Amino acid sequence: MTETRGPQFDRISAAARIGGFAVVLAVIFAAATLAGAKLDPSIDEPDRGHDSASEAMDGHESSAGATAGDLPGLAVADAGYRLVPARTSVASGPSAEYAFRIVGPDGETVSDFEVEHERRMHLIVVRRDFEGFQHLHPEQLPDGTWTVELDARLPGVHRVFADFAAAGRSLTLGTDLFVPGDFDPEPLPPVAGTADAGDGYEVAVDAPSHGEDAGRVHFTITRNGRQLRSVEPYLGADGHLVALREHDQAFLHTHPEGKPGGRGPISFQVEYPSAGRYRLFLQFKHAGEVRTAAFTREVTGSSAVTGEASHGAH
Repeated sequence: MTETRGPQFDRISAAARIGGFAVVLAVIFAAATLAGAKLDPSIDEPDRGHDSASEAMDGHESSAGATAGDLPGLAVADAGYRLVPARTSVASGPSAEYAFRIVGPDGETVSDFEVEHERRMHLIVVRRDFEGFQHLHPEQLPDGTWTVELDARLPGVHRVFADFAAAGRSLTLGTDLFVPGDFDPEPLPPVAGTADAGDGYEVAVDAPSHGEDAGRVHFTITRNGRQLRSVEPYLGADGHLVALREHDQAFLHTHPEGKPGGRGPISFQVEYPSAGRYRLFLQFKHAGEVRTAAFTREVTGSSAVTGEASHGAH
């Protein structure tokens, strides 16, 4: 028997086909929308609370410690201020001139700096393997440029830290400086309880590894085996301490607790931004000369602090 389909059946069949096609499109569109929501961050999603991974990646604090933007010395620019060196390399030698400017948020060279620790500018220079530590105080020229003579006898890549305060804000900006010559990097020295400061001076460190005093660091100075009763003030304090983190040289700069002229160990409260190894450079003054003792410090998870730690140590 031959099947016969009238116009009404054809209209119904066409409508059914169109309706079925619309259903398929709706399914495809729904699937695409779901995939887009997974890929497109502009799609609003329910609040998962402060422990979400995206919040930590966006610069908020996480349990791992402070974010990179919170750590001084890692960037050449911060808060609108820029460190602009006159050159990125100097000739090798015992006395090389180094000049730089600090450019402010308005794009102009900053000339007005505040006094911190008896100086308007502190310049720390150290090779990337923590050799050749120098703490210098440049002279400012009338045009706002800072200039200083530094020791450039060690070839390699050096890190330069400009530590200053301007407009009520303390900042540390960093850049690299190249010294030509054969560079054979030294390994990080092992953790040790004492360090030689030259001419019979020796410094012992006492740094608890965990607990409430994990950030406390105590230094006892002896000369020819006899403990010093006191040291001379240096930059308005009994000592000066710079701590640099291994691998990236995140910068911590702090001064001792108490007033100058105290007796006993020189004590600091150091707020480490993360676990890891740090190189500590203690400077003190005795018999009219500033001396440096360097230590490697192993910081465990319980010793590191979280949040805006690095700002408190600056």
